[in-house]
Amino acid sequence: MERLIEFAITHYYLVLAWFATLGVLLWTEQRKAGRSVTPAEATRMINKESAVVVDIRSKKEWDTGHITGAKHIPFADMDRRLSELDSLKDKPIIIVCNLGQAAGSAGKKLKTAGFTNVMRMSGGITEWKAQSMPLVKK
Repeated sequence: MERLIEFAITHYYLVLAWFATLGVLLWTEQRKAGRSVTPAEATRMINKESAVVVDIRSKKEWDTGHITGAKHIPFADMDRRLSELDSLKDKPIIIVCNLGQAAGSAGKKLKTAGFTNVMRMSGGITEWKAQSMPLVKK
C-alpha cells in the first residue's frame, strides 16, 4: 500500500489520466442506451406508465421464461424487425437481456431509429429472477 501511494504521488499525471479515461468510459456506456432501471422500477413503469418490455434474448433463452407481456425481438434480428416497434416510439421501452449488458447496444439502435424513451433493465432477466419476480414459461 505504501508503494502504491508513492507511485500515485510520483506519477500523479498517470493516475489523473487513468481516472479521466475511466470516467469517460463510464459516461459513454451510461449514455449509450439511456438510463437503467431496476426490476422494481420496471414493474412500476409497466403497471403505471404502460411501459413495453422488449426481450432481446435468443429464442432458447426466451423459452426458459420471460416477463409477462414482453415482446420478443432477438438482438440478432433487431435491425430487420425494428418496424414492429414503430407504433411504440413515444412509449417507455424497457430492454431486457440476460445480464443487462447487451441491452446497451439494442438501446442505441432504438435511439438511432427515433425512439425517445428507451431504458435498459439493470442486471437483465438474471436480476429479475434473483428478486423472485414472476416469469411466463411456455
